[in-house]
Amino acid sequence: MAAKQAEQALVQQWRDILALHARTQCELDRVLHEHGLCGSDFEVLDILAGAVRGCSYRVQEIAERVHLSQSALSRLIARLEREGLAERGACAEDRRGVRVSLTAKGRALHGEVLPVQRAVLTRMLTRP
Repeated sequence: MAAKQAEQALVQQWRDILALHARTQCELDRVLHEHGLCGSDFEVLDILAGAVRGCSYRVQEIAERVHLSQSALSRLIARLEREGLAERGACAEDRRGVRVSLTAKGRALHGEVLPVQRAVLTRMLTRP
Protein backbone atom coordinates (compact mmCIF):
# COMPACT_ATOMS: atom_id res chain seq x y z
CA MET A 1 0.00 0.00 0.00
CA ALA A 2 2.80 2.44 0.95
CA ALA A 3 4.69 1.56 -2.24
CA LYS A 4 1.61 2.31 -4.33
CA GLN A 5 1.15 5.69 -2.61
CA ALA A 6 4.82 6.53 -3.14
CA GLU A 7 4.49 5.64 -6.81
CA GLN A 8 1.36 7.78 -7.16
CA ALA A 9 3.13 10.69 -5.44
CA LEU A 10 6.06 10.32 -7.83
CA VAL A 11 3.78 10.30 -10.87
CA GLN A 12 1.91 13.35 -9.55
CA GLN A 13 5.21 15.18 -9.01
CA TRP A 14 6.18 14.41 -12.61
CA ARG A 15 2.84 15.69 -13.90
CA ASP A 16 3.23 18.86 -11.84
CA ILE A 17 6.65 19.44 -13.42
CA LEU A 18 5.21 18.94 -16.90
CA ALA A 19 2.34 21.33 -16.16
CA LEU A 20 4.72 23.99 -14.82
CA HIS A 21 6.92 23.62 -17.90
CA ALA A 22 3.93 23.94 -20.23
CA ARG A 23 2.58 27.03 -18.43
CA THR A 24 6.00 28.66 -18.37
CA GLN A 25 6.69 27.90 -22.04
CA CYS A 26 3.31 29.32 -23.07
CA GLU A 27 3.93 32.49 -21.08
CA LEU A 28 7.42 32.86 -22.55
CA ASP A 29 6.09 32.39 -26.07
CA ARG A 30 3.33 34.96 -25.40
CA VAL A 31 5.63 37.73 -24.14
CA LEU A 32 8.46 37.01 -26.57
CA HIS A 33 6.04 37.07 -29.52
CA GLU A 34 5.74 40.82 -28.98
CA HIS A 35 9.44 40.99 -29.90
CA GLY A 36 9.16 38.65 -32.89
CA LEU A 37 10.59 35.64 -31.04
CA CYS A 38 9.45 32.40 -29.48
CA GLY A 39 10.98 30.64 -26.49
CA SER A 40 13.29 28.48 -28.60
CA ASP A 41 14.52 31.52 -30.54
CA PHE A 42 15.41 33.23 -27.30
CA GLU A 43 17.19 30.17 -25.92
CA VAL A 44 19.51 30.08 -28.93
CA LEU A 45 20.11 33.85 -28.77
CA ASP A 46 20.83 33.52 -25.05
CA ILE A 47 23.38 30.76 -25.65
CA LEU A 48 25.05 32.76 -28.41
CA ALA A 49 25.08 35.89 -26.22
CA GLY A 50 27.01 33.90 -23.62
CA ALA A 51 29.94 33.51 -25.99
CA VAL A 52 32.85 35.86 -25.60
CA ARG A 53 32.32 38.76 -28.01
CA GLY A 54 33.46 37.76 -31.46
CA CYS A 55 33.34 34.05 -30.65
CA SER A 56 30.89 31.55 -31.98
CA TYR A 57 29.46 28.14 -31.20
CA ARG A 58 29.39 25.07 -33.36
CA VAL A 59 25.85 24.00 -34.18
CA GLN A 60 26.51 20.75 -32.33
CA GLU A 61 27.43 22.71 -29.18
CA ILE A 62 24.13 24.58 -29.36
CA ALA A 63 22.23 21.35 -29.99
CA GLU A 64 23.64 19.91 -26.76
CA ARG A 65 22.11 22.81 -24.81
CA VAL A 66 18.64 23.17 -26.33
CA HIS A 67 15.79 20.71 -26.51
CA LEU A 68 15.35 20.69 -30.27
CA SER A 69 16.07 18.12 -32.92
CA GLN A 70 19.05 18.82 -35.17
CA SER A 71 16.75 19.64 -38.09
CA ALA A 72 14.55 21.97 -36.00
CA LEU A 73 17.65 23.74 -34.72
CA SER A 74 18.99 24.13 -38.25
CA ARG A 75 15.68 25.70 -39.38
CA LEU A 76 15.68 28.01 -36.35
CA ILE A 77 19.27 29.15 -37.04
CA ALA A 78 18.40 29.72 -40.71
CA ARG A 79 15.44 31.89 -39.64
CA LEU A 80 17.61 33.88 -37.20
CA GLU A 81 20.12 34.36 -40.00
CA ARG A 82 17.42 35.58 -42.44
CA GLU A 83 16.26 38.06 -39.81
CA GLY A 84 19.82 39.34 -39.40
CA LEU A 85 20.12 38.17 -35.78
CA ALA A 86 22.76 35.48 -36.28
CA GLU A 87 25.30 34.50 -38.87
CA ARG A 88 26.77 31.19 -39.86
CA GLY A 89 30.30 30.56 -40.97
CA ALA A 90 32.65 27.71 -41.74
CA CYS A 91 34.23 25.90 -38.85
CA ALA A 92 38.03 26.12 -39.02
CA GLU A 93 38.46 22.97 -36.92
CA ASP A 94 36.14 20.83 -39.04
CA ARG A 95 35.32 21.82 -42.61
CA ARG A 96 32.00 19.96 -42.38
CA GLY A 97 31.00 21.93 -39.28
CA VAL A 98 29.23 25.26 -39.05
CA ARG A 99 29.78 27.96 -36.44
CA VAL A 100 27.05 30.41 -35.41
CA SER A 101 27.42 33.83 -33.81
CA LEU A 102 25.22 36.78 -32.96
CA THR A 103 25.17 39.83 -35.15
CA ALA A 104 25.07 43.31 -33.64
CA LYS A 105 21.31 43.31 -34.27
CA GLY A 106 20.96 39.94 -32.52
CA ARG A 107 23.01 41.13 -29.54
CA ALA A 108 20.86 44.28 -29.25
CA LEU A 109 17.61 42.30 -29.41
CA HIS A 110 18.90 39.83 -26.85
CA GLY A 111 19.76 42.71 -24.50
CA GLU A 112 16.31 44.20 -24.96
CA VAL A 113 14.45 40.94 -24.37
CA LEU A 114 16.64 39.42 -21.64
CA PRO A 115 14.91 41.27 -18.76
CA VAL A 116 11.49 40.29 -20.15
CA GLN A 117 12.43 36.60 -20.29
CA ARG A 118 14.03 36.64 -16.86
CA ALA A 119 10.95 38.35 -15.38
CA VAL A 120 8.74 35.55 -16.73
CA LEU A 121 11.05 32.92 -15.26
CA THR A 122 11.04 34.70 -11.91
CA ARG A 123 7.26 35.02 -11.89
CA MET A 124 6.58 31.46 -13.00
CA LEU A 125 9.31 29.56 -11.16
CA THR A 126 9.79 31.38 -7.88
CA ARG A 127 7.65 29.92 -5.17
CA PRO A 128 6.11 32.45 -2.75
